[in-house]
Amino acid sequence: MQKVLIIDENKEETELLKAILEEDYDVVTSSDAKEGIALAETGKHSLIFLNTGFSDTEEFTVLKELQGKIMPWHIPVILLMDKEDAEKGERGLSLGAADYIVKPAYPIVVKARAHTHVSLYQYKKKEERQSAMVDSLTGVASKQRYELNGTLKWQEAVRLNVPISICMIDLDKFRTYNERYGFPAGDKVLASVAGEASAALKRSTDFFARYDGDKFIALILGGEGSVVFEHLKKIRQSVEKLHIPHWDSVSEWITVSVGGVTVVPQIGDSYETYFEMAQNMLAEAKKSGRNQIVWIDEKKEQLKETN
Repeated sequence: MQKVLIIDENKEETELLKAILEEDYDVVTSSDAKEGIALAETGKHSLIFLNTGFSDTEEFTVLKELQGKIMPWHIPVILLMDKEDAEKGERGLSLGAADYIVKPAYPIVVKARAHTHVSLYQYKKKEERQSAMVDSLTGVASKQRYELNGTLKWQEAVRLNVPISICMIDLDKFRTYNERYGFPAGDKVLASVAGEASAALKRSTDFFARYDGDKFIALILGGEGSVVFEHLKKIRQSVEKLHIPHWDSVSEWITVSVGGVTVVPQIGDSYETYFEMAQNMLAEAKKSGRNQIVWIDEKKEQLKETN
């Protein structure tokens, strides 16, 4: 049930409004402006009703302060106005209120306005969550989505008793590329590399995401370590074959280093342990000359590509 907050020093009117809304919402009330703003600041509410007639405050002072506190969540505010203040509704809207109601309001009006604004708020929140799951620059899954999917993939591997491969992919000397060619060019490179890798990791059991900066992560469910190693080798080669010029690279083109591990996880095994191992393999690939893959398979044997 969605939460609705009513901030109004008129307790009698607050109780009437609460009675109208509480059938459909979890209603919280406050008769004190400071307390109400503190409650709103938690970001737990989908709609706020605010009386503009608080005593001992200048007009719209509470609204202005409230808007500053709830800005990160964009929670809609419906102003409760007396008949004689109705002409001030436009002023309230210009200060960020989503709507206003002239008291006393009919229950059907209150319910309709509440339903409209709560529905819009939930729709916007859903869109925000969906957009957060995709990296806006590269179009692949975001780190936030990886953090949700990583544990699920690991648990699935444990349940099915099948191998899972954790793979880190990092662009070589990308900082110097940005310094020479500029960040807009660097952004295009990231998108191109992400597109190349994601095109090769499109099975339903594959997961690919931008991890951080110029670093990507792949989780591959099923397949022996040697098979995954060869697959990632082809991805590394395909990135180099994009032939994106890079004067300070290990070759004349943009290249990537790859590190990973394949394991058949058991109950009690830690994902973080093997994630750290994949990072160590990436560091080994960098240290060994870049543009190559270093891997640990399920037999704990190291596979290493050299150029």
